[in-house]
Amino acid sequence: MKTAVIFAAGELGGKVSAEEIKSRADIIIAADKGLEHLSVLGLVPDIIVGDFDSYTGELPETDAEIHRSVPEKDDTDTMLAVRIAIERGCADIDLYGALGGRTDHTIANIQTLRFAREHGCRMRICGGDIIMLQGAEEGSVSYPRREGYFSVFAMTDTAGIEYMRGVKYPLEDYTMTAGFPIGVSNEITAESAELRLSSGLVLIVMTDR
Repeated sequence: MKTAVIFAAGELGGKVSAEEIKSRADIIIAADKGLEHLSVLGLVPDIIVGDFDSYTGELPETDAEIHRSVPEKDDTDTMLAVRIAIERGCADIDLYGALGGRTDHTIANIQTLRFAREHGCRMRICGGDIIMLQGAEEGSVSYPRREGYFSVFAMTDTAGIEYMRGVKYPLEDYTMTAGFPIGVSNEITAESAELRLSSGLVLIVMTDR
């Protein structure tokens, strides 16, 4: 079960540890301008992908695979990186630099979470915020307490919340809808939050204050 760590062109957010990334990454992929983040962190990518419309420097002299695309394409550079990670057998993907840049790319990156899930891969957006998906088939999932907010949003028309416990605003047997953000700005008050769905899919957003 391999893990890919992808760096996109947005803001890293929070403190990113190069040693931690090296310890858990089987493959490190730079998506276009995400290459700059790797350079700052002193990390060397295994794969570089993109149309290089935002990265204007010289490509590093490494043994990295380079997958050059054209700007006129259906996939974002991040999506291309995710596709490669899945093709290489990665079951887990951590994506950095997915937020804080262009709003349309932020939304595209969140949608890419669902693409990865539909292709049998667990993916999360990392940095100051942590963003991931949870589905009903996963059963009860624990989220460790951390400073900041714990928000839950329906990603399907409806999502059945069997229970959400260990939080300031708990829910039991509640039908969350995609048209009303009742799950925003909650807080974990116990050692961990416990969330179990009876149906549907939700987006989990754990933010720094």
